[in-house]
Amino acid sequence: MKLYNPLEQKLEVFEPRGHAVSVYVCGITPYDTTHLGHAFTFTSFDIIIRYLESKGHRVVYVQNVTDIDDDILRQAKKEGKDWQVLGDRWTAHYIQDMQALNVRPPDFFPRATDYVADMVETVKQLIEAGVAYESGGNVYFHIDSWPRFGELSRIPRDEMLAVANERGNFPDDPNKRDPLDFVLWQAQAPGEPAWESPWGLGRPGWHIECSTMSSELLGGTVDIHGGGADLVFPHHESEIAQSEGAAGQEHFVRFWMHTAMVYYQGEKMSKSLGNLIMVRDMLKDWSPDALRLYMAGHHYREPWPHNDEELATAEQLAQKLRLAILATGDTGPSLDPTTAQSVFTKALEDDLCTPRAVRVLEQLTNATLEAADAGQDVSTAQAALREMGHVFGLRLDQAGPEPRVIEGWGRHLQRFSRS
Repeated sequence: MKLYNPLEQKLEVFEPRGHAVSVYVCGITPYDTTHLGHAFTFTSFDIIIRYLESKGHRVVYVQNVTDIDDDILRQAKKEGKDWQVLGDRWTAHYIQDMQALNVRPPDFFPRATDYVADMVETVKQLIEAGVAYESGGNVYFHIDSWPRFGELSRIPRDEMLAVANERGNFPDDPNKRDPLDFVLWQAQAPGEPAWESPWGLGRPGWHIECSTMSSELLGGTVDIHGGGADLVFPHHESEIAQSEGAAGQEHFVRFWMHTAMVYYQGEKMSKSLGNLIMVRDMLKDWSPDALRLYMAGHHYREPWPHNDEELATAEQLAQKLRLAILATGDTGPSLDPTTAQSVFTKALEDDLCTPRAVRVLEQLTNATLEAADAGQDVSTAQAALREMGHVFGLRLDQAGPEPRVIEGWGRHLQRFSRS
């Protein structure tokens, strides 16, 4: 299998190492979810995980919940609600959406707040390594101490600050040595939740959360780490600096994967712009399989605009696929799906080219329906369709999501019960 490696900016062979493939995906900040852009990210990773599992590889999958964050606190204050209750409510909402879309649950679904003590230890290591400093009760990563900062995003240094400022950086912080230095630990502001640390009461910065949780749950090197393309800078860039700065290792991620942005009304779909299409609303009019096929019809690295006509076409394919699965053939010549299976596999092994794989699925669906009408034996082709559909997370002729989807996400849901 070849995947795009953004550090090298080229396709490279991905070979699983050891007994399991480790995958870490940056999850939601739970205050308004789940929109189509979220769904595209998490279903894209669902496909690669399902594909690897279909080839016999064990996958250990971590997806975090950023349950303490400036946005959470801001939204909780706006609504006059406890920040924990708000986060739990939206996390439960997200879990139900993932169940509806038949997304394979992560093996670990950690809250950031469960790992604050570990984050404090990571920050200590960074100070000891000479790449971080304390000032005014805050701790910052000093980017001048990390010459490789920017190697993932390839953003020129003189352009970094503007991008960082759009994504949560506070350049006028008087405690910083450099406006681009990012927060590892921030001192408690009046009325905010806080935890004990050597630098006083406070809470972790956003970036240190994922660095710490990935290390604690997956070890020193992660096979595949990713999220939306808007996380490349500064979040994942900062993760690299933190994780490698604390551990002294060369690369803590083997392959970075970033899903492209989804556009609506001419703009990137985002909470800040408010141009969101929510999955739950879409499921009132379209089947889960239609949404899965619609999203899989776009390559994970290519930006795309929402289009109702494409979605309607995906619904038609979902319905045809179900008919093909249930079609009754006869004792005539067997329809051989071998070529389709080979092309399907080659598509996914070519940097997860799901659009091409969907076309193969559609072609085999049509061939199966035609063969069944002609009295051929279509049982082998139907088995192939089921295998392909499983990789795409489709329900097919089942009334609901897979049992492991319901059970796995259900276990995670029990931990978010304060609301």
